[in-house]
Amino acid sequence: MERVDVAIVGGGPAGSAAAHAAASAGAETLLLEKGVPRADREGLGPDSTDAAGILDYWVDIMGIHPDEFDEGVVQRELNRAEFRGPSESATLYSTGIDSSYDTFGYTFQRARFDDWMRERAENAGAEYRVGESVRGVETDLDAATGTDGNETPTGGNERAEEGSSGPRHVLQLASGGTVGADFLVLADGPQRTVTNRVLDEYLPEGAGGSDRLAPPEANHIAYQEYRRVPEEVFAEFDDAIVFWWGVIPGETAYPWIFPNEDRLCRIGLTMPIGMDIDAFDAAEYELLDADDESIPSGGEYIRRLLEWQFGDEYDIETEFPLVEEAGKRGGTETYPISSTRPIDSPTEAGIAVVGGAMGTTSAFHEGGDHVAVRTGAIAGELAASGDLAAYNRRWKEAIGDEVVRNVTMADMVAEYGPADWDRVIGAADAMLAADTGDGLLAQPYRSGWESLKLLLGYKWNKRKTKRDYVTISEDEYVY
Repeated sequence: MERVDVAIVGGGPAGSAAAHAAASAGAETLLLEKGVPRADREGLGPDSTDAAGILDYWVDIMGIHPDEFDEGVVQRELNRAEFRGPSESATLYSTGIDSSYDTFGYTFQRARFDDWMRERAENAGAEYRVGESVRGVETDLDAATGTDGNETPTGGNERAEEGSSGPRHVLQLASGGTVGADFLVLADGPQRTVTNRVLDEYLPEGAGGSDRLAPPEANHIAYQEYRRVPEEVFAEFDDAIVFWWGVIPGETAYPWIFPNEDRLCRIGLTMPIGMDIDAFDAAEYELLDADDESIPSGGEYIRRLLEWQFGDEYDIETEFPLVEEAGKRGGTETYPISSTRPIDSPTEAGIAVVGGAMGTTSAFHEGGDHVAVRTGAIAGELAASGDLAAYNRRWKEAIGDEVVRNVTMADMVAEYGPADWDRVIGAADAMLAADTGDGLLAQPYRSGWESLKLLLGYKWNKRKTKRDYVTISEDEYVY
């Protein structure tokens, strides 16, 4: 049986960050990535794609400055975000959160970012093995690996005392082989194909582990297309990310446009899975038609968005062509997004769950790479030290405020319809117009009653959320 100190399941940003941190600290580290093909990547790689944009303060959360990236990773520097409702709009030029990064944010090419993260981990000494799936994990909680017999961490690169049992974890590979590891980092993304099975072993019978980890009503699907747009259109979006709220039905459902290089834009949307068209009044939503018999597909939504915004001036099919060599396949890609509420990890079993697998991807704004990298780095560092006990405290210290913001906003807007979005976007626009430079919520009393209600509602819900934003807490695990 192959033996390593730290085994990592999943090669996206969280897994690669964990591998880099563990190997940098001297641990013998193996990352296992099943690998999928993409049109814009040579060879196989991770499947964890998203809209690929980073805001200024996310740079500090992630802990990697874009100046470190290889050429071509960063696509466009941003100076604003636009929020458009059915008839109202607001433009944000500052997040209002202190940051070491000078501009509003940037967009990046996700496959190149993943490849850069892989190379970074390999340069630190980790083995990144592609094309190897993990079928299951067996854990021996009595194994003494990673300690000196007195439960004192020995460091990830040292073996347990002669004669002590081990390894703690045995990974069963689809190829038929096995890998033994002292510590296990689960970074298999929002689908949690391995994580669900592993964590069920540590949750009491009847606790509904997998159902709580992947509730259908809380999960979303995202779809995006890579389209070359006319020069005049690209000039409108080349330094901005744009979101439309209240134009498609569903909790935190919205289309977007993100700019890349060479007049290429990623045009996509996020929406919950399993919606029933009969639950909505089509007349209320700009991108629904009265004769729709079901919720439109992602591709149909994008066509309607482009026709709505640009159809009076352009022939969408010929002047907004799909770029087939981009994305996963044929200029398109579809990917899952988990709920915005994260989970603690069963650290007493030597297991850390990171990134999308722990539920850090936000359905509200879809951002997840920055928190994935940070949680992976924390887990890798602690695994290499021989003790994961501090992991659940450390990730809350690092990303807890960000998660609370996301959960609070998602909960506040869960039942919003088009009229609600116009109301709050209009209130936000008034607050921005009255702002004195201290952030979006600095002077709400100058911008009207709706602005004040928005501020007070956010603060009230944030305090409530902060007390309970974890789906599965550490004390629920049984060892």
